[in-house]
Amino acid sequence: MSAGGVAVAVDDLRVSFGARLVLEDISFSLPRGTFVGILGPNGAGKTTLLRALLGDVAVAGHVELERPVAYVPQLTEVQAAFPIDALGVVLMGCYPRLGWWRRPGRRERDHARALLDRVGLADRARSPFDELSGGQRQRVLLARALAQEGRVMLLDEPLSGIDVRSRELMLEVVSEQARDGAAVLMTTHDLAEAARVCDRMLILNRSLVAEGATQDIFTEDVLRRAYGAGALLLDGRTVVLDDPHHHHHVPAERLPWTG
Repeated sequence: MSAGGVAVAVDDLRVSFGARLVLEDISFSLPRGTFVGILGPNGAGKTTLLRALLGDVAVAGHVELERPVAYVPQLTEVQAAFPIDALGVVLMGCYPRLGWWRRPGRRERDHARALLDRVGLADRARSPFDELSGGQRQRVLLARALAQEGRVMLLDEPLSGIDVRSRELMLEVVSEQARDGAAVLMTTHDLAEAARVCDRMLILNRSLVAEGATQDIFTEDVLRRAYGAGALLLDGRTVVLDDPHHHHHVPAERLPWTG
């Protein structure tokens, strides 16, 4: 990337799957050391945006990321029945640096154990991946991403369907990565959680509805433009009804946040 501390630069991004337009008119730039929440209704293109940044889908426009890039997929995209233990999953994150022809040595194994300890799973290094709970598996995937030592970290719905302890540990670790200078982009349905932990927001609904500092983004106007009929005003509060499994209540004027 060019000088000036920019970690992600996107200009006029457009993604289509056949005749179906999924994303259009997406332009933004993000500095290093930023924790960005990507929000929007179901079908808004949040996961597609991450796939476009990863280079997994064909795009029109310009995308540039500081390298290396680390990725935490949705838990539902990962087969639980990996014939491998937690330590082996984390070691997979070392291969891009080692090259697939080299086996991880003692140094990499020690580092992988330290990363498992960082996500609170030091005692589960030899546990088969498929015997871990959903929250533990997600923490192992986060440790694998940490092993990639990404200057940009992309996380796709990392907080969905996991226990409170796992959520807290993951958010603590990811926030620390941002403080250390990485650009972190996280898709989520949890508006209140995003407002609490993210310092910037990207609000999508196939195009970019709003982008900027968290305290400027969560307003009634932005939520109505993003969620449309899914944003209702009840008793002075904006209620976002996006998904029957994700109902969020946020103040009409602005969500609280801890900047």
